[in-house]
Amino acid sequence: MKPKAKKTTRLTEALLETAADMNAAGVMSDADYSKITLRHFGKDLVPAVKPVNGEEIRLIRVRARMSQAVFARHLNVTTGYVSQLERGIKHPTGAALVLLNVIRRKGIEAIL
Repeated sequence: MKPKAKKTTRLTEALLETAADMNAAGVMSDADYSKITLRHFGKDLVPAVKPVNGEEIRLIRVRARMSQAVFARHLNVTTGYVSQLERGIKHPTGAALVLLNVIRRKGIEAIL
């Protein structure tokens, strides 16, 4: 038998909204707010990871003023993989895709 999916309660939704407001007002630090986990949000409230194409990856890297080798080191991938991503031969998946989305949203400083 499959376990039932947990539904976000009204209380949880209210607490999450309050936490978001506290973070926006500066009452709750970003570090504390980031500790709220998927268990609290539920799968529906977590932003989806968007695909990143080769040109976007190259632009992200160029804006960060990094060589392919340095950029690869920060993503924990090989230089050849970054080259293949930028040329569109391969498409990022897994942790690399998530990191690229974080960098796209928050800038390279988010992972340094």
